[in-house]
Amino acid sequence: MKVLLVNGSGHEKGCTYTALSEVAKALNANGVETEIFWIGQNSVTGCKGCWACKKVGKCVVDDCVNAFVEKAGEFDGYVFGSPVYYASAAGALVSFMDRVFYSGGKKLAYKPAAAVVSCRRAGASTTFDVINKYFTINNMFVVGSNYWNEIHGNTAEEAAQDEEGLQTMRMLGNNMAYLLKCISLGKEAGLAPERERKIMTNFIR
Repeated sequence: MKVLLVNGSGHEKGCTYTALSEVAKALNANGVETEIFWIGQNSVTGCKGCWACKKVGKCVVDDCVNAFVEKAGEFDGYVFGSPVYYASAAGALVSFMDRVFYSGGKKLAYKPAAAVVSCRRAGASTTFDVINKYFTINNMFVVGSNYWNEIHGNTAEEAAQDEEGLQTMRMLGNNMAYLLKCISLGKEAGLAPERERKIMTNFIR
């Protein structure tokens, strides 16, 4: 079993990385392999709504989004982490997730996912909500912890002092590992979620 963790911060080894690393340690202790995928500091273009990905099988903007989607199918679970910017997720991560779920959502569907948020002081709950909405529209199983998945600090060193936040991350990793094992056992028993073809409607009469 493998989990792919996404660092949506512009800082490769900052507070968000500190939180994700603690989740990864717990997963590893449970026998789950992990990889942290940093989206980097280059600009991440927002979704153009051109629908080309539905025809060619990938986004026409060839950047870190396609690199992520290409490897996403190899993993059994996902954790998306972001710092808080103006009580919301980092703009680069939002653009990244828009395009990932639009062009490659099928590779992530019916797998566990979790949001992780780092902040100095406030805005964590609203950021947490923004990220979770991607999972709940894509038939994914949202993993929680013993508190909302957030860690506090202005630097990686400060985040490493947030004992409750670190525990929250460890519990998140433990819970995701447990769910992954339950899903694996379910597959061995021949169980699978019931699926239906998507019905698309709008409000124009």
